[in-house]
Formats: sequence, structure tokens, C-alpha cells
Amino acid sequence: MRKTVLAAFGLACGLVFVPAYAQNLQMTDAPSAQTRVDTPARGLSMVQVEQKYGAPSERVPAVGQPPIARWVYPSFVVYFERNLVIHAVATTPATQP
Repeated sequence: MRKTVLAAFGLACGLVFVPAYAQNLQMTDAPSAQTRVDTPARGLSMVQVEQKYGAPSERVPAVGQPPIARWVYPSFVVYFERNLVIHAVATTPATQP
């Protein structure tokens, strides 16, 4: 039994000094503030979004409870809960050739 305890203690002490390895990833094409798509801010009303960005190319009717509607623009999609923006998502890359 004593040999088992000493062996376990020796193994534990040996594992303390095992080096840890990690890898650093470099992001060379991180998006900058100038390349981001301008999307509506959370809390804007449907009227405010339409005044600022114009009419959407598609209006998807509200579904569910609470009702969630979707407006599709060429470079982003806006999600509304009732008549207020809850989220906007860019759909195409901001920089195109």
C-alpha cells in the first residue's frame, strides 16, 4: 500500500511540471469599422426604419407570439417584435469586388 501511495505521489508531482502548449491564431482580415454595414439600431420603430433606410425589398408578415416580423433589405435583414427593431443582421459582405 505504501508503494502505491508513493507511486501516486510521484506521478502527481511529475504532472505538475508538464509544459502546456497553446496556439495563437492571427486574424488578418478582421472587419474594421469602415467595412461594417449600417443597420437599424435596436428599439427603432418600423416608421423610423422606413424613413431612414427606405422601403424594404420584402416584408415578411409577423408570426408567433409575440409577433415577429421581418423586413429584407439588399444588405441586411431587420427583425421586429410588434413594431420595434429587436435585431438586424448583415446578409452580404460589406466589401465586394
